Amino acid sequence: MPETTQIDVEHMRRALVLARAAVGMASPNPTVGCLLIKDGHIIGEGAHYYAAKDHAEVVALRQAGGEAQGATAYVTLEPCSHTGRTGPCADALIAAGIQRCVVATTDPNPLVSGSGIARLRAAGIEVSVGLCEEEARTLNEAFAKFIQTQLPFVTLKAALSTDGRLAPPATARTARTTFWLTGSNARAHVQRMRHASDAVLTGVGTVLADNPALTDRTGLPRRRRLLRVVLDSKLATPPDSKLVTTAKDDVLLFCSLDADPVREQALVQHGVQVQRIPSMEEGHLSLSAALVRLGDRGIISVMTEAGYRLNGALLQRDLVDKAVLFYAPVSLGEDALPFAEGAPSPGLFEQYLQRLSRTTYGADTCITGYLHNPWADR
Repeated sequence: MPETTQIDVEHMRRALVLARAAVGMASPNPTVGCLLIKDGHIIGEGAHYYAAKDHAEVVALRQAGGEAQGATAYVTLEPCSHTGRTGPCADALIAAGIQRCVVATTDPNPLVSGSGIARLRAAGIEVSVGLCEEEARTLNEAFAKFIQTQLPFVTLKAALSTDGRLAPPATARTARTTFWLTGSNARAHVQRMRHASDAVLTGVGTVLADNPALTDRTGLPRRRRLLRVVLDSKLATPPDSKLVTTAKDDVLLFCSLDADPVREQALVQHGVQVQRIPSMEEGHLSLSAALVRLGDRGIISVMTEAGYRLNGALLQRDLVDKAVLFYAPVSLGEDALPFAEGAPSPGLFEQYLQRLSRTTYGADTCITGYLHNPWADR
């Protein structure tokens, strides 16, 4: 890789800022930012918004106009080399006379990875690859999995006590009322996580116990509504629940093949989508089938906000890609609900996580780690 400088790092970080501003607006395409620099000045910048079609490079080139000749492009994802909804961005950069291109990461699509870079180099453009790669890959980890598997990237989110419990026992709680374990700073970050997700997934047990709304309350723009998904084999979700009363074709219930059609019709009349999927041998809905259906809808990222049964089922079937665990500085005791049925305690579970990181939100501590790496070359 040609040598890069601290100035290059600063310019790439600006390109990443542009990309992050488009979170919620690019899916199912990747989130990409592009910055054009000439003689030390920004002459063009852009990000990809799915509805606008144009890729980040084209947006930046249009802004730069004829000044792009001899400029350096900083792109958070390898310029595409194929024709899809738009033409190849590599060709657009070549035609504009770009002299140098700094790329944060290669395209995760195994069918095209490296070909955009090869095309730029064949045209005599100096190309550097790998600057701020970790940040760029984290930004598009869901796209990386989806483009290779057609399945959504699954993030398990859980709020826990210091003794690894989800919530007090039902006898100590008010029915159909959300129990808040973490503080406002952690909850605000969870909202940002929802904003960055295409769907949020829970089980009917959580709906009955907490009556959650599961909405994106960041106020940030998004291209399509956050899809709120419930695994509800018998369609027991109450018609007066927050999910149903706020449904605007953005609530999807997965139920068993033999679920009551009368209940289904009542929910559909409230704007709820219902899909029947197969059950596994033990009678629970097939989680794999649910993820396939979500992938078929172009859902590339799913965040789970569920109880210990669904947490356990997802982990036992190795369907979780990333875990985000918030620990509140309280203890709930042995009678409280566990983190995940049939899974190790959170402390032991963390030993299985890769690329572990720790962040604090007020008094709460957040542990993030990965069970699967969606980037095939790592």
